[in-house]
Amino acid sequence: MALGSNQVTRAVANNFIPELWSDEVIGAYKSNLVVANLVTKLSHKGKKGDTIYIPVPARGDASIKAANTQVTLSAATNTAITVNIATHYEYSKLIEDIAEVQALASMRKFYTDDAGYALAKRVDTDLLALSEGLQGGTVGGTGAASYENAVIGSNGSTAYTGNSSNAAAIADAGIRKMLLTLDDADVPMDNRCMVIPPTASSSLLGISRFTEQQFIGDGAAIKTGKIGNIYGVDIYVSTNCPTASGNSDTDRVGVLMHKDAFVLAEQVGVRSQTQYKQEYLGDLFTSDTIYGVAELRNDAGVAFVVPGT
Repeated sequence: MALGSNQVTRAVANNFIPELWSDEVIGAYKSNLVVANLVTKLSHKGKKGDTIYIPVPARGDASIKAANTQVTLSAATNTAITVNIATHYEYSKLIEDIAEVQALASMRKFYTDDAGYALAKRVDTDLLALSEGLQGGTVGGTGAASYENAVIGSNGSTAYTGNSSNAAAIADAGIRKMLLTLDDADVPMDNRCMVIPPTASSSLLGISRFTEQQFIGDGAAIKTGKIGNIYGVDIYVSTNCPTASGNSDTDRVGVLMHKDAFVLAEQVGVRSQTQYKQEYLGDLFTSDTIYGVAELRNDAGVAFVVPGT
């Protein structure tokens, strides 16, 4: 079977140690993940089946317990979320004349970083695409139906209209309104975060509560993509934020959410394998991952739309 012309030849890489690739790819993958580190994660590694059913109990009420009376049983109103583990991505390179290459670690590091980045980008992109379904929306809408249940960034309450585009820059009032939306839905205060596209960063710098030191802490980037904190919510920048249909498909989408908004189920984490291909006198190196993503709690997040430029 032909493998194309994208192989790495001896002229390109004079050193290659395949045993070191696996750990380096995993490290690069983890360091490039943003959204996947902010959602609920389930490990399905080593288990059979391609579907997971996750019970999502409705919030119950506590009952008064009178002396010498039986306890009051809460109504069983659980629903179940289905996660189809059917997404399989791979990154492959053919390394020729492997027997003669042993020392060029910089070349190996380039490819392992690239593999980790490519796989992490796919996972984060798939998770962020779910934001269109928050607050009762429908994923995959176009035109006027694109992010129809999202709000605009300036006030956090006006519905976004994709066919005419009323996207507006993120503002303090918009953040406070979106936080109120989560509060009204009894979304827990902890484990909240906001993911914004790069174009929204400059708008945040115009919000005094974001730039004042007492609101952003010591300014250290604790996690990948984190740029600060406002109202107790960590803010992350991701180039994988989706586009909405307005302004010729250039409007960008951000999301304010709790970790229970989405779930990531991994059946195969990042794995790396090599196989010698005699017909090419080289090793075929492949890194891949198998996973599934799904919305977990519809009211645990709010999608908002800002201009793309």
